[in-house]
Amino acid sequence: MATSSHLNWLIIRNNNAFLLKKRDVKKPFSTEPSNLANVSSFRYSGIVHKKTLGVVPAADKKGFTAVLKKGKYGQRPAKNTVRVNFKSGPRRSLKKLKNLLTGTKYRKDLTQAALRRASAVLRSQKPVQVKAKKPVQVSSKKPE
Repeated sequence: MATSSHLNWLIIRNNNAFLLKKRDVKKPFSTEPSNLANVSSFRYSGIVHKKTLGVVPAADKKGFTAVLKKGKYGQRPAKNTVRVNFKSGPRRSLKKLKNLLTGTKYRKDLTQAALRRASAVLRSQKPVQVKAKKPVQVSSKKPE
């Protein structure tokens, strides 16, 4: 028997293995693999929806991988996910991801969040530029 995603959310929203509660934080965080915003909410939950989207770093740390969950194979975990690698430079990869999501009309509400997550992944893979320290100049004036 299949249940609705809303009913599933009402059951798991307060207790699940991915919930991360902190003191003085009203909205708990979520550590789900397919949660783009890492916020425990119905919209971003990767557990309850038939179609979900996750953005993770690529295996070789160059680019990112979009992990799509097919709604058609909800009860078959082996055929459930599709992984698409994006490695062709940051701007082109983000454009390809946007085209993939808008062209297939795959969860329009997650498009902007997916682009933000992909951009953050690409930014984290950029090498850190170390600024050279300026030499300290000693003045030749004598104190009076």
